Amino acid sequence: MLMTHPCSSGMTSVPVTFSGPEGALEGRIDCASAAQTDMQAVLCHPLSTHGGTMQNKVVHTLAKAAAAKGISALRFNFRGVGMSAGSFDEGAGETDDALAAMRWMEEARPGSNLLLGGFSFGSYVAMRAAAEHPPTAMISIAPPVRMFEFAILHPPSCPWLMIQGDDDEIVDATDVINWVRTLKQPPELHIMEGAGHFFHGRLVELRDICNEFIDRVLNKQMQGRSLGGDSA
Repeated sequence: MLMTHPCSSGMTSVPVTFSGPEGALEGRIDCASAAQTDMQAVLCHPLSTHGGTMQNKVVHTLAKAAAAKGISALRFNFRGVGMSAGSFDEGAGETDDALAAMRWMEEARPGSNLLLGGFSFGSYVAMRAAAEHPPTAMISIAPPVRMFEFAILHPPSCPWLMIQGDDDEIVDATDVINWVRTLKQPPELHIMEGAGHFFHGRLVELRDICNEFIDRVLNKQMQGRSLGGDSA
């Protein structure tokens, strides 16, 4: 039985609950505020043991950026956060949560493409999930490359944007730059001068950078469909 997409109600933001490996997971979908594209988004929040939730301003900014481009975006609470069942699992269980969120969104709109995003710890979880379930595009914001085992992860082969502030008090920008240089398939790295970890006072600029990347991804998809139609 096909599920009804939560955004079909016409609301701009919809609270949702879906099944995760440890029980129900709490989320919210920011519905596309422009004409709906064939892409949806799943967004992962920062470290819950340091107060990270789906309400984080960076995650919320990314969700609004996606919605403005016709992409309904699911941000959700990892296990043990808010009303989500379970307890913190150092990234392994949270990866399973992210995979459950990705599958749930795909079931809601079969055949859709997926933008996967994450902020801080969420970028680590998203990269782990991408290795098991490759997305169409990915956005990583302030990845804590020294705190978690990024070095053993396989980078995605899809279009990939990474944003890092050079005045980040938690994630050293030099560590991120050096790690990116080791990758055979590096992301498009954007260094925001003077920006801290939480991008205080810079969220509009962060949104605009994400919007430009999303535009390029969507335009590339449209060009691919056009070429496919011409050759049919």
